[in-house]
Amino acid sequence: MKECNENLNDKKSVGGEVTNRLQKLFSVKNKDILNVYCTAGYPELNSTMQVLHSLQKYGADIVEIGMPYSDPLADGPIIQQSSAIALQNGMTIAKLFEQLKYCRKTFHLPLILMGYLNPVMQYGIKKFCKQAKEAGVDGIILPDLPMYEYENEYQQYFTDNALHFIFLITPETSEERIRKIDKLSNGFIYAVSSSSTTGNNKEIAEQEEYFLKLKRMNLHNPVLVGFGIKDKSTFQAACKHSNGAIIGSAYINAIKDAQNIDAVTQQFLDNVLR
Repeated sequence: MKECNENLNDKKSVGGEVTNRLQKLFSVKNKDILNVYCTAGYPELNSTMQVLHSLQKYGADIVEIGMPYSDPLADGPIIQQSSAIALQNGMTIAKLFEQLKYCRKTFHLPLILMGYLNPVMQYGIKKFCKQAKEAGVDGIILPDLPMYEYENEYQQYFTDNALHFIFLITPETSEERIRKIDKLSNGFIYAVSSSSTTGNNKEIAEQEEYFLKLKRMNLHNPVLVGFGIKDKSTFQAACKHSNGAIIGSAYINAIKDAQNIDAVTQQFLDNVLR
């Protein structure tokens, strides 16, 4: 793990060309990739870096930081509650960038920011992308940014700052649209396991045909499955026909009242990976 982390620690390749840490990760590992979601400023305002380091220490491959928002449409009640608490704690986009300012001295995993378009637009999307790059961020997920607007209005801000933009697809997404997303995006494709919100209880195994369909499409980008991943069995089921899986609500719930985030994170990831 240490050797892999060191290889992912820089966005510069040998020739000086900017290389995203997500690209580097997928070049050395393409199966059983674990992306763990956490909410910035949760459970306490200054918990963010502690959570990141614990996830890195105990086996996560990617960390996805949720930027709290008052109306998180794609999120279920557990993440909604964590966002509300983080906002009450005083978390903002500016505060998050301040917390991440020196993170790359000690944190080496690919880092994704997930949020919603309204607060990013209020912050200033050009400024947001520039500061995300400066903070060592590798990818951005904005579920409510339409593909057309991304391609025709905002894509250059992300590419100029070596930020991979990650789109979500669902079982109802047409093959034509999936192909378009695969061509337009980079990093990976976030395959939502159902058309519900995060934290739903629908069995991952019920969606096997959907995952097989994606596998048969031979997409250019890796596919990570999210929504409903909570333990070893659901992680393995999600990884069976994809490159990896994303855990969110289950981890947020685990650290909700944690007296020791490091110990709780170790136990949680042991239950998923070992």
